[in-house]
Amino acid sequence: MDLSAMLADLRELVTCESPSDDRAAVARSAEVLAGVGRRRLGVEPERIVLDGRTHLRWRFGSGPPRALLLGHHDTVWPIGSLEQNPYAVDDGIARGPGCFDMKAGVVQALHAVAALPDRDGVSVLITGDEELGSPSSRELIEKEAAGCAAALVLEASADGGALKTERKGVSLYRVRVLGRASHAGLEPEAGVNSTVELAHQVLAVQALGDPALGTTVVPTRMTAGTTTNTVPAAGEFAVDVRARTVAEQERVDAALHALTPVVPGARIVIEGGPNRPPLEATASAELFARAVAIAGRLELPPLARAAVGGASDGNFTAGVGTPTLDGLGAVGGGAHAAGEHVVVAEMPRRAALVAELLQEVIRR
Repeated sequence: MDLSAMLADLRELVTCESPSDDRAAVARSAEVLAGVGRRRLGVEPERIVLDGRTHLRWRFGSGPPRALLLGHHDTVWPIGSLEQNPYAVDDGIARGPGCFDMKAGVVQALHAVAALPDRDGVSVLITGDEELGSPSSRELIEKEAAGCAAALVLEASADGGALKTERKGVSLYRVRVLGRASHAGLEPEAGVNSTVELAHQVLAVQALGDPALGTTVVPTRMTAGTTTNTVPAAGEFAVDVRARTVAEQERVDAALHALTPVVPGARIVIEGGPNRPPLEATASAELFARAVAIAGRLELPPLARAAVGGASDGNFTAGVGTPTLDGLGAVGGGAHAAGEHVVVAEMPRRAALVAELLQEVIRR
């Protein structure tokens, strides 16, 4: 793998800012990425525009794909971030908005495929809305992964370069409380206080977490009422749920929908549900074992694994039953933060690992 070529590609991608919520910026980034891919792979990608967001796909061979390389080119960084945090490489460290999450991983994916002696059966899908929760690309990802022998996700690695073999599933809810307004000074007893009901429900929801199983149920943003002298007629709070297993997701979902009011006359409305299924350890175990063996053959540093709370598009591929290994991308740190960085010496090593893993998958 040619590190200088990889760094040239990384510079090109990072210096084209691509905040997820700016469709025009994502479209510009897609064109830059298409150019990099054309240079490395020798072919144009498909441009798939969904809800105004541009996703790119390269497919090789005439049959259905057997291995999927998955990533995204959008970032959390707004236009203008390069002015405060310019792209630079110093002392073996690359810096710049989106370099770690996950433009270096995209570069590594393209170079890994370019190194294959036979690309037949490989699909590369780079989406443009992952940081938003993949609202337009989820169905595309699931269809592309269905039937594949493996999905290799080039998201950034965990601490120390560990691969991500487990990701918690995510569920998002809005708990709404409906009461009745009245004057807080003249006749508070005539109202049904939504704030008081919210207080009861926040505590009930908080209690649904299970630390022993790694399930977190966190009430987050809350609002209620209109003025300081009115018994609030309505209020709501958001809930963020993370669970390692589908069974835990389903348990919490059932418990939330079973919430009952405490304040007489109050009503509860539950909105939302599971957003991403978990990437369970069973989905990654075989691929991780193969990656460990390959790393040994290539004389790379021993691979570690990590279970993480954050979600990725790998949750979707695992959710349709496709064996999935995540965190194969950049080694570094500081995702979404000013200290975002990539250890550049690891880029060709990771690309070589992915290339060998791809070959094993498509040969089978």
